[in-house]
Formats: sequence, C-alpha cells, structure tokens
Amino acid sequence: MKKLLISSFLFILFISVSALENRSITLKDPGSGQQNDQNSTVTATLKSASRLFRDKDDLTSVILVIPQDSVVSVLGSDDTFLHVVFQGNEGYIYSRQAEVHKSVTAAEPAEQQETAVSEGRSVRPRQKIDRYAYLENRYGQVLAARLYSGKIWKGMNSQLVQDSWGSPRKINRLISGNIVKEEWIYKNTWLYFQNNTLAEWGPVKEP
Repeated sequence: MKKLLISSFLFILFISVSALENRSITLKDPGSGQQNDQNSTVTATLKSASRLFRDKDDLTSVILVIPQDSVVSVLGSDDTFLHVVFQGNEGYIYSRQAEVHKSVTAAEPAEQQETAVSEGRSVRPRQKIDRYAYLENRYGQVLAARLYSGKIWKGMNSQLVQDSWGSPRKINRLISGNIVKEEWIYKNTWLYFQNNTLAEWGPVKEP
C-alpha cells in the first residue's frame, strides 16, 4: 500500500513538472512574435502640434516643435510619452497628442526579387503599382493621381509633399513661439512651409 502511495505521488509530481515546463514554453512563444513586429513599422500621426523632448524627465530639453498632422516613427511608449523619431530627430512626445497606427511594409520580399531577377523579370513595375495602391488607399483616386504624377499646390501639408516629391535634400527650420517655418530644399526647387502648410516655392539659385 505504501509503495502504491509513493508511486502515485511521484506520478502526480511528474505531471505537475511537465505542465510547468509546457507553460514556460507557451510563455516564450509570444516572444517570437515580437520579431514579426520588428519587420513592420509602427507610426503615429500628431493630432496637434507637439514639442519633441530630448529627455522626457526634463521638459526644458525641447528639440523642436512637430507640426500637426505630421507622421512620426514610434520606437516605444509608456503611460505618458511616446519614444519617436521625426526627420532624423529622436525624442519624446506626449502620447495623448498622437494617434498610433501600424503600417506593414509593402515591399516585395527579397527572395521574390531574387527569383524575379534570376528569371529575367523586372520588379520595377511591381514597385510602381505598390506606390499608387498606397496613395489611392490613403487619399482616394483623385488625390492619388495628382500625387503620383508629382504635383504640388499651396495648402498641402508636409506629408502630402513627401508622398509626391519624396524627402528633401535639406530642411531649414525656424521656430518662433507657436509658429514653425520650414524651407525644404530639393534639387532645383525650394518649398516654404508655415505650420506644416505649403505656402510658397521657387527655383533654387545657383551660387
């Protein structure tokens, strides 16, 4: 009888240990999903102009003021702040001033690109289709067509300009109170923004 009790106790102990091991494996599995998250880009759109702080514990460490409707890349977050990157500047903004959303990169996988090249197929048309599909999905057919053809007009915000012309070579920024003035320099043209709104443009003068 005593041997039977000991055997039963050892059997129950073995089952409990196995269950704990399975549980620890299960808890580790979601960690592998984090790698998938790293393959996608988490971004946020500002609902209002926001100061970008170099140090979230020092509210005097303002780097610049990010205009309303700007899109930032999100590196992390807590209850109060988002850790973000905006035009090469890394810092912190108040989380309540931004709407976080997730956009998965639509680029064609490298393996498919290598296969296409080896088969003598061009991947460039696929990239063009992806860009127009992105614009149409975000702005609708009419606006997507204008942006896809490289049009600009007064009243555009900086994100629209980037979707039309891409990133500028250089940005000169001046902050005066709540007014943010920016001069974007492209190859042959300068653009002038005030509070994230395109106001003027003209040809770049050669020195």
